[in-house]
Amino acid sequence: MAGHTQAGSADLCLPPDPHPSGPTRYRVPAGAVDTHAHVIGEPPAYPFVPGRSYTPPAAPARDYLAMLDATGMAKGVLVQVSVHGTDNRLLVETLRAHPERLRGIAVIPLGLPDRQLGELQEAGIRGLRINVLFGGGVGFSQLADYGALAREMGWHLQFLMDARELPSLAGRIASLPVPAVVDHMGHFPTSAGLDHAGFQALLGLVRDGGWVKLSGAFRTSVEGPPYRDTIPFARALNEAAPDRCVWGSDWPHVSQYERAPKIGELLDLLGEWVPDEERRRKLFVDNPNRLYGFPA
Repeated sequence: MAGHTQAGSADLCLPPDPHPSGPTRYRVPAGAVDTHAHVIGEPPAYPFVPGRSYTPPAAPARDYLAMLDATGMAKGVLVQVSVHGTDNRLLVETLRAHPERLRGIAVIPLGLPDRQLGELQEAGIRGLRINVLFGGGVGFSQLADYGALAREMGWHLQFLMDARELPSLAGRIASLPVPAVVDHMGHFPTSAGLDHAGFQALLGLVRDGGWVKLSGAFRTSVEGPPYRDTIPFARALNEAAPDRCVWGSDWPHVSQYERAPKIGELLDLLGEWVPDEERRRKLFVDNPNRLYGFPA
């Protein structure tokens, strides 16, 4: 099984592919955005949380920017990685160093002073992440409060969760006063099938105004490369809401222990997920620029 695999609770995972490349089957449109990646620091300067689910190698900003250049991506969105918990320092430092090119998604405790919230906004934070899959994240217990905060700040909420749990949560997510963005196609294993109640709930959420990241094939596939078992799921989501789908590399592909995914393969697969060129332009350019507020 390719997706949903881990070694020990906090074992060292593989580094990313050192030779990233773009797709071979189509041309990435000008202005493309990678909407999901992480920068990772090294302790002790940037400590790891003790309850983490994996231990990653460092993933510095220079390597991420080099990956963007190698794959034809003009811009990127960095998501606070779970191993750094609510310590967003490295994320914010990276955003401040590249204000035209990068935006970010933070993980924060409730109750931060207005000054700190304003600093996050000024640095380029555009959303908050709710994470119930990897240790170090913020869960659903205070979802309404996070929704209210996101509304006040003009942000959205991003969810890392297993869509098999979505039927019991979809109502709460749909009632949020801000956009909801679901990571990695709901982290949903293809073996569960298109008709599973969780995937159908995800489709319903997306049709009714939610957003979804068409990403993470190596996390959801049960066949492994080239991850063709993910194609009908991605196509169904894109058909449900072509104006609310975005793509993410998920660089540096944390929590992988047997084979580091190759971004060129993932981009080629996207050509199967979204065969129509105009829809790919929406996914790569129009949709993420709207969601993350990049300058036109």
